[in-house]
Amino acid sequence: MQKIIKEEFIELASTELREKVVEGIQKKKGHDIVVLDMAQIENAVCRYFIVCHGESNIQVTAIAETVEEHVKTHLHETVLHREGYRNAQWILLDYGDVVVHVFQKPYREFYNLEALWADAERNDILEELNI
Repeated sequence: MQKIIKEEFIELASTELREKVVEGIQKKKGHDIVVLDMAQIENAVCRYFIVCHGESNIQVTAIAETVEEHVKTHLHETVLHREGYRNAQWILLDYGDVVVHVFQKPYREFYNLEALWADAERNDILEELNI
């Protein structure tokens, strides 16, 4: 019984983290947000990959920084590991169960993580239209 409750708690925490990451990306107008649910993939390194891109190194940095701030403010969680801030072509934020990839568009197209993890359940997040 306790194992089931613990698993449900971990699932809820991962889901909340996923949602806050997406909100952070949206705050800085990240493009083509994709959530890959890795739950059904054997030996997956995390539960969710979240992938997006920005138009410049400045926007990529702003997206990643905002994700970190948004998650810390709302969930009081800090990133376990980060890479890529120096050149901001591809910034990786590792929260354990959720790994965030913020690319510049040409690097996203080159590495094509969505195709690499095509077996994962894919959820495309619609961009908000400002009319």
